Amino acid sequence: MTTKTLIAGTALALLAGTALATTAMAQDGELLILDYPGFEVPDYHTAYIEAHGAAPTFSFFGDEDEAFQKIRSGFQADIAHICAGSVTKWAESGILEEWDTTRITAYGDLDSNLTGTDVAATDGVFFIPTDFGSTGIAYNPDEVPAEDVASLQVFKDPKYQGRVSLPDNVDDAFALAYLATGVADWTEATDAQFEAAATWLREVHPNLRTYWTDPAELAQLMASGEILVSWAWNETYPTMVAEGRPIGFQRNTTEGSSLWLCGYVNLADGQGSEDKAYDYINAMLAPSSAMPLLENGFGTSNQAALTSEITQEQLVAAGLEPIDVPVLAQLPMSNAARERQAETFELIKAGF
Repeated sequence: MTTKTLIAGTALALLAGTALATTAMAQDGELLILDYPGFEVPDYHTAYIEAHGAAPTFSFFGDEDEAFQKIRSGFQADIAHICAGSVTKWAESGILEEWDTTRITAYGDLDSNLTGTDVAATDGVFFIPTDFGSTGIAYNPDEVPAEDVASLQVFKDPKYQGRVSLPDNVDDAFALAYLATGVADWTEATDAQFEAAATWLREVHPNLRTYWTDPAELAQLMASGEILVSWAWNETYPTMVAEGRPIGFQRNTTEGSSLWLCGYVNLADGQGSEDKAYDYINAMLAPSSAMPLLENGFGTSNQAALTSEITQEQLVAAGLEPIDVPVLAQLPMSNAARERQAETFELIKAGF
């Protein structure tokens, strides 16, 4: 992804149910957040509202390239919600300032799988992960035996030719390909490992029926029986369970599965309250936000809160349970590496 389109399809449904309440709520003019639609939900930041008597002011975008250009054109927000793939580009462009991690209460409790050791190819911390999701194999258990999805090599299995799908998303596609070729940390991938991953995707391409573009499309394709096996975001699993559709979600493959992550960056030209920016981050990471996030398909990156507020059964139902296989977290990478992936992915989709 350059981004997860609207982060997840649940955000759109969530908007309809909360629009009136959100519109009626007072807005704090001292903190302006550039965000995806759906993340203005008060339950995600109750501690902020309790402290300041109002929710922050939100401005929305459809994708992170749009948000980036908006800021470069002079729009002044205080913080922005983006996914890890965009962090290096934003940091190196000069539009961000570092976070003071001593002011983030739960910083020491963040899941180490989501923080990495070098968040933006610089010495400072420019990105605070707040929410994450998993990517694994969604499959129809009525037609696909469990042993067939025990390995990521199922995507190359000729038995399922024309019944397989991948996301039209460079980050998710290469996360799959790196895992399938034995790499669990793409920030350390060599040129040879990149070429092996690209070759694997080229071999998978003829087996595909389509590249899906959003979770609702994938759910429809799987419900109709057109697709039997797909690399999918975790939200597909509880959505189809709730609809009574046959669905399995396999993350414990031999080669592993992936995590995608999003969070907040501190914008250098923000005119609002710096103190309130930290209050908002602390509210997003508070234990009280863990269940509301989970109910809409997201895990909190506060590992302590995830453990204390969410049961194992609830994590399993959401497709976010801990696993004992390699996990490739989609951490930021250099712009050069990301552009190479994007260019290669477009060629692969075109059949080259």
